[in-house]
Amino acid sequence: GSLVQLSQSNAHKTLLWEVSGRGLSKPSYFLGTMHVLCPEDAFLSESVHKILDSASEIYFEIDLDNMALMLAAMGSMTMRNDTLLSDLMAESDYMELEAFFSGKFPLPFGMLKRMKPMLLAGMLSEQMLPCKAGSGTEMLLSEEAGKRKIPTKGLETPAFQFGIFDSIPYAYQAQELLKAVRQDGMQPGDSGTVSQMLAAYQAQDLGQIEKLTISEEAGLKGYLDLLIYNRNKNWVKQFEGIAQHGSFLFAVGAGHLPGEDGVLQLLAKKGYSLKPLVNVKP
Repeated sequence: GSLVQLSQSNAHKTLLWEVSGRGLSKPSYFLGTMHVLCPEDAFLSESVHKILDSASEIYFEIDLDNMALMLAAMGSMTMRNDTLLSDLMAESDYMELEAFFSGKFPLPFGMLKRMKPMLLAGMLSEQMLPCKAGSGTEMLLSEEAGKRKIPTKGLETPAFQFGIFDSIPYAYQAQELLKAVRQDGMQPGDSGTVSQMLAAYQAQDLGQIEKLTISEEAGLKGYLDLLIYNRNKNWVKQFEGIAQHGSFLFAVGAGHLPGEDGVLQLLAKKGYSLKPLVNVKP
């Protein structure tokens, strides 16, 4: 779409966008994030610091600081009806998973085997980073918000986020998890999807992020609406109500920004003005 071209033709590719117009008294901002990064790749640019100087609140996909909500969502991480991973695949596949996961996580496999397979796959992509400790953009923003006493909120509850995976058949998720495990048996830092996504994120290349998001969820083609596009529409609806009351920073996964049904285009279609901002590492 035109917005992606706008950012491409701009000398600076960027994940930081200003949203104004349509009667907003102050602009608000969208920042594309990657939830888990190596510490050296997670940064807040000078532009983001400036925005925080006058931001009323920061909105994340979910409010990571709200422990009560996080705890309430714990139940939504496990599969319904006491389903176990072993119910979803051949015994040999299950043994392969168990061997792969053993010792990789602080949680015993006994706990993991009740989790929705796609949440496990998400934990797996963290393991594929070329560094030990992950720290996402969200974490840095959270710390900064704490220092500056800026309230943080979530566009969704964790329970809603984990609940999305009840609409995708568990057996199908389990096959996708097996695929990911076999692919990622490669060494971290290989040219797997995680490192490609990391490169696109570092280049702040929305066009490339869009391509990878669509291929990354390749197995999930039929579920992109559920995982991305419906949520984008819902966030834009919320944005319209929120942004009238001050200046806000919305920090959401970078894959939600580009494309015809991406947050940026949806806002543009509603008549807001969008402006790419320089967002370089200090």
